[in-house]
Amino acid sequence: MLALTLTAELTGVTDLHPLDTSEEPYFYTFKVQCTSCRETHPNWVSIGRFESSEISGSKGEANFVWRCKACKRESTASIKDAPKTYTHASPPTRQTIIEFDCRGLEFTEFQANGEWLAKGLETPTKFTAIDLAEGEWYDFDEKSGEEVSVKDIKWEIRRA
Repeated sequence: MLALTLTAELTGVTDLHPLDTSEEPYFYTFKVQCTSCRETHPNWVSIGRFESSEISGSKGEANFVWRCKACKRESTASIKDAPKTYTHASPPTRQTIIEFDCRGLEFTEFQANGEWLAKGLETPTKFTAIDLAEGEWYDFDEKSGEEVSVKDIKWEIRRA
């Protein structure tokens, strides 16, 4: 089991999470490494929790099925549950966003592509279309009259 964790400084917002519904799925984008031969795939790969592929020689399915080009071994990853929200904390704390059951592979780097959502810390304002790809995000909360932000973003992939 691997967990994608986030540590970030949230100012004026809380409950940060990816927009990940069956109508609008989020695709988690990673660098992947084979645990057999330790070869790292040169391209980024994406995994969505609403997509599944058949596992060769098995009746099972996984959200991501991958064959290593170096050793030809097939590996799988499945998303365990819906993503969790990252809540405001001072100082910022590491919190798990999503967990993966990985067999024969490891995710080594994460790229935050896609839309994220949050809500005002002390207002009912809902923030949509948050883009974390640049490592920070800024906006203005009309109800509080304050700038809001997500910055000092640190992604980690850890054993769960």
